[in-house]
Amino acid sequence: MSPVIIALIAFGAIAVFVAMWVAGTYNSLVTLRNRFKNAFAQIDVQLKRRYDLIPNLVEVAKGYLKHERETLEAVIKARNIAAAAAQAVAANPADGNAMKSLVSAETGLTGALSRLMVVSEQYPDLKANQNMLQLTEELTSTENKVSFARQAYNDAVMAYNNAREVFPAVIFAGLLGFLPAELFKIEDPTERNAPKVSFN
Repeated sequence: MSPVIIALIAFGAIAVFVAMWVAGTYNSLVTLRNRFKNAFAQIDVQLKRRYDLIPNLVEVAKGYLKHERETLEAVIKARNIAAAAAQAVAANPADGNAMKSLVSAETGLTGALSRLMVVSEQYPDLKANQNMLQLTEELTSTENKVSFARQAYNDAVMAYNNAREVFPAVIFAGLLGFLPAELFKIEDPTERNAPKVSFN
């Protein structure tokens, strides 16, 4: 065989190898991106449940907290902001700015709910109300589910970000449209815990 033919065969083999590697990397990144998007969908389900419970909680509290209108309005406003932010992330979980807005909105909602729970402690009849007890128990359960779903999401994001950032995938990831994903984490360390909603 002539050296030209050998060189062409070697070049062809290298080109096939590179094409297969790029295709494999692309497929792997697509799989990991879909995994973290699905993980956010699990968070979204729990957040929607949480957002649905809050108006009921406020409605029950309204009858007892007549002088705490500002607190109740703050909870509803924070809930609406968080729900809108969650919708934006659900549309595109890979949007880092939308995720940061959701984290900020969730921090605000957690603070507003905490203030509501502190205020409600001052009203013994409200603390003993069966509907309030049931709603706070459901809210606590939902908060726990949100925490578990958030952990699964963050694990999926870490796997995706690791896969797109290792060499040599890092060379092609950006070119192929695989941008970094944002973790769902509470920024303020004092807001890392779910709101205390127990009346015990």
